[in-house]
Amino acid sequence: MKNLEYHSEALPEGRSSFHPHARVVGDFIYISGIIARKKGISEIPGVSYDGAGNVTGFDVVEQFEAIVDNLKILLEELDSSLENIIDITVFLTDIGRDFRKFNEVYGKHFAHIMPCRTTVEVTRFPSPVCIELKVIAIKQDQNEG
Repeated sequence: MKNLEYHSEALPEGRSSFHPHARVVGDFIYISGIIARKKGISEIPGVSYDGAGNVTGFDVVEQFEAIVDNLKILLEELDSSLENIIDITVFLTDIGRDFRKFNEVYGKHFAHIMPCRTTVEVTRFPSPVCIELKVIAIKQDQNEG
């Protein structure tokens, strides 16, 4: 069985370059933790700062939408799509603050797909974000027929 690492030219590199954007093993696509960063842009969507550059807040909806955009790019490059996602692990830094808003926007993209999902709260991430996704998808032709 082939086990290939994949680096997208359309997505930013991670803060450490010790992992690929995805790994394709057989018919499965394992996507490394993905956040709301955009290639070529230093600002992270959905982060508010004060005059001194300190983080003052997060917009989980804006960050989630940016993550979905990144997922679409990556999955398309790997001959797949959002419809072929089978499992999502969601990491939130503040479930009390963000879960309701996140769940509403999540439903907009995934209610018709119904991938398995686990949502957990974490203390923080290396980048100033409030959400990260870990995704498993299958190759495009697996859902056909």
